[in-house]
Amino acid sequence: MSTAPIVVHPPSPSGGRRVTVRDGGILGLAHSDRDVVEFLRRAGLEDAEVLLDDPAWVKWRGGRAHEYEAA
Repeated sequence: MSTAPIVVHPPSPSGGRRVTVRDGGILGLAHSDRDVVEFLRRAGLEDAEVLLDDPAWVKWRGGRAHEYEAA
């Protein structure tokens, strides 16, 4: 089980990925890395761009990291 506090969920059938925090709070629906970075900044995380590829902070579930369109 991942201990990363941020989870980027699999792409939805209509595109975009839900982004949540460990406690289940929803940060938003991302359609790009830029959206995820903005959600993280709004949550108070500085250097959000660096955190996207840090598995201690962000867990990418289903699909490939940084891809937002449904398969």
